[in-house]
Order: sequence, then C-alpha cells, then structure tokens
Amino acid sequence: MRQSKIEWTESTWNPVTGCTKLSAGCRNCYAERMAKRLQAMGQPNYRNGFKVACHPKALELPLTWKRPQMVFVNSMSDLFHETVPVRFIERVFATMNQARWHCFQILTKRAERLKKLAPSLEWPANIWMGITVENADCVKRIDALRTVPAAVRFLSLEPLLGPLPGLDLDGIGWVIVGGESGPGARPMRPEWVTDIRDQCQQAHVPFFFKQWGGVRKKEAGRALNGRVWEEMPLVTS
Repeated sequence: MRQSKIEWTESTWNPVTGCTKLSAGCRNCYAERMAKRLQAMGQPNYRNGFKVACHPKALELPLTWKRPQMVFVNSMSDLFHETVPVRFIERVFATMNQARWHCFQILTKRAERLKKLAPSLEWPANIWMGITVENADCVKRIDALRTVPAAVRFLSLEPLLGPLPGLDLDGIGWVIVGGESGPGARPMRPEWVTDIRDQCQQAHVPFFFKQWGGVRKKEAGRALNGRVWEEMPLVTS
C-alpha cells in the first residue's frame, strides 16, 4: 500500500504495473515517468521499467489493511490492458470482493475490453468502475462503461485536453476533472471546466475538480471560481 496524494482517493494498490500508450492523454504519462525513477532506484517491481507486469505477491495486500479506505487500483497501470491475463483480472476482483470493508476505484482507457469482461466479473457495491475521457475522440468509451453493472460508474476527464459539450451522463455517478501536470503539460481552458461542472449540476452528478495542473501544479491550485469542488458519490451497500 502507498498513501496517495491523489485528491480523490486515499491509497494505491498495484497488482499490475506498466502500460502502453493508447490515446492523446497518454503522451505525458506520469506513471511512466515514475516507473523510470523507480527502476533507477532498484525497485524490484519496476526492474523492466514501464513494461506491463503482473505481481501475484501483491494480490492479497488489501486483506492485510484493517482500516477501511478508498483504494485506487493500478495507479501505475491499466487493469484491462490487453496483455493482462483474464485469470489475473479475476484474481484481482476476487480480492476486492473479499475485502469489502474497502472501496476500490478502478480506472481504464480500455473500455471495450472492460465491456467484454464485465459480465463474467462480480461487482459488489465496494467496486467503482471508471474510464478516462480526455477529449471528444474518447467520448465513445462512456457507452461501454454504461454497460458495466458497477454501483458507481465514473468519468475521469483528466488530462482534459479539449471541450466536452453535450455529455450524456445517464448512468454515470461521478465526474472528476483535472488538467495535465508536469513537464510538457498541455493547457486546460477554464470554460471547458465550468461547462462540465454545469452539465454535472444539471444532471445531478457529483463533480470533483482535481487540479488546474501545469508545470507548477501547486501554485495553480484547485479552486474553480473561488470554490474547491470535492463532491463524492453517495453509495449504500
């Protein structure tokens, strides 16, 4: 377990590490940068850098964490990456089903593989499923997410690279928005963010604004029109 600085979660759990670039949002991947640093430091799970790797020894770690917490699953990878075996995905889900005192937050860009595998997986209320939508080219992923029988289906619009007018938020229980940060960060326009916030309010969907981003992320802050937005889904088991 790693305590997380990600604003919408508490801890991270990485039974899979590594990934490959899929769409525009992947260009400046923070996980890839971090993996290279961890490889240089000799961290054994990153001996092959950012190549996809499954770590069976990490599968049961959440069972040892007694304090209930929000857990971001595979912050350093994508559980539904095409090279992750179905059997390993099933084992990850088995742990999440067993550790029902935690809330697990999964995020993927591989919406079609998620849609294909979801019917064969068990989705208790403590497993939230999200997809990344960074620009209008990726909006079609939302339709695949809508087919998943998760208690909370959420959107991570990060890094937000363009406007997303007219989002269909039917069946979506949470929306996170954030700008890109770090070297080469691409700008996010305020009107893109306020439009998404307004869409969420109209649809009665909780809205969470993570960051403006940029090279100086801390200086840019998280306030949107003078307010920090940290709305969360209300889930009953």
